[in-house]
Parts: sequence; structure tokens; C-alpha cells
Amino acid sequence: MELPADVMIHNGILGLKGTRGVLLRIDPHGYYEVNLAFGERRHRTLLPIETTVIIHRQPEDDAAALPELEIER
Repeated sequence: MELPADVMIHNGILGLKGTRGVLLRIDPHGYYEVNLAFGERRHRTLLPIETTVIIHRQPEDDAAALPELEIER
């Protein structure tokens, strides 16, 4: 994922469920640095990696690149 990236953010502490944001960087000290909209303004926010899920808003293009699964019956 190239940064900055448009993402959906899930974080129980702030009650975020698929909130749109921009991932700016991933800090090695254990947090995501993101821009989030609160009201009509954007704020730089630090979210702990342990309690935050980041999902890239753009889906993967090549579904054919996934390995084929063989199901035994």
C-alpha cells in the first residue's frame, strides 16, 4: 500500500466503524497516523495499532492472482 492512502478505519475506542480517512504513515512505535474528519474539519490522529483495523478503500484488481482452492468431497 502506497502512502498516503485512502482507507476505512475501525476503532472501538473512538467508535469508528468503516470511517473514511487517509493513512499518512505507520510509526514503528505502534500507531497509525491518519487524517480523520471530525465535524467539518480534518484532524491528524494517532491510533494504536493493537486496537485499530485499517482497510484500503480500493479493492485488489486481480482476483485471478489468488491461489486456487481444491475442495475434497
